Amino acid sequence: MSLVELGRYGRNEAHIIVGRLESEGIPAIAFDGGMSIMEGSWLLIPVRVMVDEDDLDEARRILTG
Repeated sequence: MSLVELGRYGRNEAHIIVGRLESEGIPAIAFDGGMSIMEGSWLLIPVRVMVDEDDLDEARRILTG
């Protein structure tokens, strides 16, 4: 099990994507969301959405379809 990056998004969008994926049974996590708040630049620093490498294709399908 290795985590891979699905994409980089704004903080709010990243958390919506994580919720969407998890509702479909795909575990996902948003990295770097806390850092952007700490530095006061939450609108500027992208948040990485990470999934298991085995779920990457399905996660992409869910987001595009």
